Amino acid sequence: MEAQKLNFWNIDTVHSDIRFKVKHLMISNVSGKFNKFEGRVTTTNNDFATANIRVTIDAASVDTEMADRDAHLLSADFFDVQNHPTITFEARGLRKVDDEEYELTGNLTLRGITKPIALKAEYGGLAKDPWGNVKAGFAITGKLTRKDWGLNWNTALDTGGVLVGDEIRVSSDVELVLQADEEE
Repeated sequence: MEAQKLNFWNIDTVHSDIRFKVKHLMISNVSGKFNKFEGRVTTTNNDFATANIRVTIDAASVDTEMADRDAHLLSADFFDVQNHPTITFEARGLRKVDDEEYELTGNLTLRGITKPIALKAEYGGLAKDPWGNVKAGFAITGKLTRKDWGLNWNTALDTGGVLVGDEIRVSSDVELVLQADEEE
């Protein structure tokens, strides 16, 4: 039987991303990402079903490739970064659905409001890079309703509907790197 050992993993931010999409004008999507984030995962051995997860996103790093829209997202109408500079996600494990798929549940805190969310996490596997680092990969997807976190700003359209959709689709490709033995 394998000895129980805590493993500590950090998100490799060079090989990871956090993206989102939201309906615009009810006919298309606007995409964005966050450029600054960090995360820590603790597992028993390499069993991700035992994972404790904490991800912190710098809300001011939002990037939709349009400066005016990004400035609006930083304002009190949306992320209110002056009062809420970070977005956090905390989970206490993954429920293994099969060998490659997990259900990731946790609490998302945005604008000072904490709500539970469920995400799909597809396990890509373990690999050792050319420098001897052990890596694990996940593709994470899900949906959330922005109004649940107080992101209520919108404008009605003359043609009916609204400028910004309520549902936000999130996706993230995450590469974790196993840290050398350390004491917590």
